[in-house]
Amino acid sequence: MLLAGVLGLTLFLALVLGDWFHFTSLTAAASRYGCGIGRLDDRLPLTPFTFVIERFDRDGLLRLPHGVARVFLEQRRILLRPQYQFFSLRFRTVWPLNGSIDLEPDGDATCLTCIKRVPWSSALLTLLWFAVVGLGTVGFVIAYLAEGGPMSLSGALMGLGITGLGFLVLAFGVLTVALAVRLEDHRLTQAYHELRAALAREPAPSR
Repeated sequence: MLLAGVLGLTLFLALVLGDWFHFTSLTAAASRYGCGIGRLDDRLPLTPFTFVIERFDRDGLLRLPHGVARVFLEQRRILLRPQYQFFSLRFRTVWPLNGSIDLEPDGDATCLTCIKRVPWSSALLTLLWFAVVGLGTVGFVIAYLAEGGPMSLSGALMGLGITGLGFLVLAFGVLTVALAVRLEDHRLTQAYHELRAALAREPAPSR
């Protein structure tokens, strides 16, 4: 039984680490990987598609002050990732965001469609945690009422205490996730504005 638990935990950690590794890689497959949680439509006027491509190096990379972007010509897509430094004092949450940006030529302009994505493991584990806490609290209330728990003063106080604790934990979780996602969204938005400024720069006039 213990061995099965250890193997299950090892497999679970391997799946989570594999999910994060794939999510943070700069590959074509990773450019559409993750759970979409937001969308941004934008347009670069007077910036043709060919000029956008020329902003990237031979490896398709464009280094930014607070991130890195890679273009995939066949998919007409840019993968934008905020830059993280390991072993640094900068706070990092378990809900990192990447930007999957689809490019669409529009005459002398280029349209951008940015999908904000979070790792599948982060999204699924968060939903599972909320489901367990929320449904567990509601299930306790239903079972407690069905068994006549509030019939006495002490029983009513105990029921209110446990129920209040459950909703308090749920509220704390909502606040934590909201603040973390807002922080990561700020980092992605900062990198996106840097990318947009680099792509929207008008080419030098020909001589």
